[in-house]
Amino acid sequence: MVLIKEISPSYGFIVGNVLGRPYAAPIFMFCMGVGIVYSRRSQWDIMVKRGITLFLLGILVNVFEFFLPYYVCGTLLVSWDIFPIAGGLLLFCVDILAFAGLSFILMGILKKFELSNKKLIVIALLMSIIGSLLRGTDLGIPVLNLIFGNFIGTAGGFTAFPLFNWFIFPIAGYIWGQYFIRAKDKGEFFEFWYVLLILSILYFIISTNHWGGVLSEDVHLYYFLNTLDAVFCIINAHAAIGLCYFIMKYLPDAVIKAFSILSSNINRIYIAQWLFIPLAVIFISYLFKDLVLTDLVSSIIAIAMLLLSTVCAIYYKKLRTKQ
Repeated sequence: MVLIKEISPSYGFIVGNVLGRPYAAPIFMFCMGVGIVYSRRSQWDIMVKRGITLFLLGILVNVFEFFLPYYVCGTLLVSWDIFPIAGGLLLFCVDILAFAGLSFILMGILKKFELSNKKLIVIALLMSIIGSLLRGTDLGIPVLNLIFGNFIGTAGGFTAFPLFNWFIFPIAGYIWGQYFIRAKDKGEFFEFWYVLLILSILYFIISTNHWGGVLSEDVHLYYFLNTLDAVFCIINAHAAIGLCYFIMKYLPDAVIKAFSILSSNINRIYIAQWLFIPLAVIFISYLFKDLVLTDLVSSIIAIAMLLLSTVCAIYYKKLRTKQ
């Protein structure tokens, strides 16, 4: 790539290591569990079918994120090594949609057996501990690493969110949602959110500085997070939702509606952005060779990608509704 990056360390850390880690996937997965409580389509067989659909959508995202940029970049910039596809193995890379798919399948199966919340907690904790102990496992063969990477954090760079390490989040959200939906006083439910927010942030800082944690420069310590990290990410998720609940009281209806639109289209936006982001990087490199990626320029491009992805997601939803 010919793009010059001059992103400040503080900007990169806040966006990449903070907002892009404990305030991204953990809260998304936690809310995924909460959504099951509120959904009218939470029968076990529907959840399994939805899980299969999400897993297949994860493969589609891999096409947009890796394969399409690989060929476009090779054609336009004659650079076939910028978006390597690892001999085609990246088609089955385990990203958040693949995890979500496997989670819905497993939660559907567990729901069929009508397990108590205590048993769900035990299962989630055992899976998390096993995932913590096995993270970084190298089975010696890329294909095996890829297959088992759906479940544990294997070596090779094919896995971001293995099921065993992350399943604790939708389970936590599912149980949390059962209490939240019955809470008569939502404000009291979030009474100590600020204390939990400070506690979780302190843990993130201390763990990262002393033994490596979710804010570490080693991204795999986040992708293959251990049980203690997961517990504090769950605490942080509750605190973050409490913060949003507090702020929401002071937001105008138009802003709340905008966030509601983003929330209801989140899967479609996620898929669309992985079509536009890599292609945008390639075309900017091709058309604006002297562009410098500063903090401001990167923010403008990110906002543009969000708006473009949102518009496409809303249009696609309307098109499907008409059909």
